Amino acid sequence: MTQVAVVTPTLDDFEAARVTVSKVAIETPLLHNNYLSELVGQEVFLKCENLQRTGAYKVRGAYNRMSKLTAAERARGVVAASAGNHAQGVALAAKMLDIKATVYMPTGASLPKLAATRGYGADVVLVGANFAEALKASQEFAKTSGAVFIAPFDHIDVITGQGTVALDLIDQLPEVQTIIVAIGGGGLAAGVAVAAKLKAAEMGTKIKVIGVQSEHAASYVPSLKAGKVVEIKTTATIADGIAVSKPGAIPFELISKHIDKVVTVSEDEIATAILVLMERAKQVVEPAGAVAVAALMAGKIKPKGKTVAILSGGNMDPLLLQRVIRHGLAATDRYTNISVMLPDRPGQLALTAEVVAAAQANVIEVLHTRTGNGLQINEVELNLSVETRDHEHRLAVLKALQEAGLNPRLENNRKS
Repeated sequence: MTQVAVVTPTLDDFEAARVTVSKVAIETPLLHNNYLSELVGQEVFLKCENLQRTGAYKVRGAYNRMSKLTAAERARGVVAASAGNHAQGVALAAKMLDIKATVYMPTGASLPKLAATRGYGADVVLVGANFAEALKASQEFAKTSGAVFIAPFDHIDVITGQGTVALDLIDQLPEVQTIIVAIGGGGLAAGVAVAAKLKAAEMGTKIKVIGVQSEHAASYVPSLKAGKVVEIKTTATIADGIAVSKPGAIPFELISKHIDKVVTVSEDEIATAILVLMERAKQVVEPAGAVAVAALMAGKIKPKGKTVAILSGGNMDPLLLQRVIRHGLAATDRYTNISVMLPDRPGQLALTAEVVAAAQANVIEVLHTRTGNGLQINEVELNLSVETRDHEHRLAVLKALQEAGLNPRLENNRKS
């Protein structure tokens, strides 16, 4: 692939974008978090772009890009492709600039994101099973209709708009030494990295910028190693907002020069971070928006000095949130599925319940099965969904059942 010649934005470019973006975006809060600070041994702050208009940082880049369109370009309308957050950013920016917007979204797009995009006035077209297919359809529409394609990350004006997040958080915490940011296509990470380094140079300080990807869609890891853009095959991930198989050409050039490190996180680590953010920070954050915190909690990053984790989005489908919470509880040994084989006679269910109660665990759900699963005529299988406090409490419940003469086994849980 031919290397793209990229002119790096200046600090003045970012400051100008900040003025433009302020017409649509709010300055989101920067919140100190005691739990994470104690966990990593450094002061940790959360930059809450999940509280941004449209629920994510994306409106910054979309508005900055579209505000530069000529009158003739605006008359042609704009088109974009997105799994949700960029769609909402483009839709809101188009509404404020009085531009007709068409957005292509995958057929499995989150219903709340779909409804919000339509609510901002965009025409939504559902096509394809994933972002790549929606992107291809949107680019074909741009060619046939003349509409201006608004790239989700691979345009310098979009990147400059996203980088205004860094200027905001540095104003809020001038002594920041580490910034952790999610990477999908790379627009946010590229903008934040360049803006942070330029601002730090002006202030005479140093700021490290660390990127985080889902291990199921980590296209930047092989690309940075190869020194060129490498397309990968992604696998299913709850972090759909950063599930991009190929880095943007422009973001890649900027990230390769300005990002200090890129790490990856697992599904369990993301789910656990979402749960912690709800319980310890009172923030609802979507999976892609939680990867920075996931990396901190998993020890993938050893920050020095005051650290900011950017919560890049909060557009969480309620049904996905329900599944993620359950997954996060299981990942931290707070939700346990136990199977117990019992003789089919009165009192066995009551005995099992008494043992669990005595161990101070809470039974959430019970399934009592008499047939199937290789059961003998005189046997039943009891499946318990139990709320436990932690790993030690889980083991204590299992031990109590064993001491009562029962034979429990864990089902669909992580290894004890």
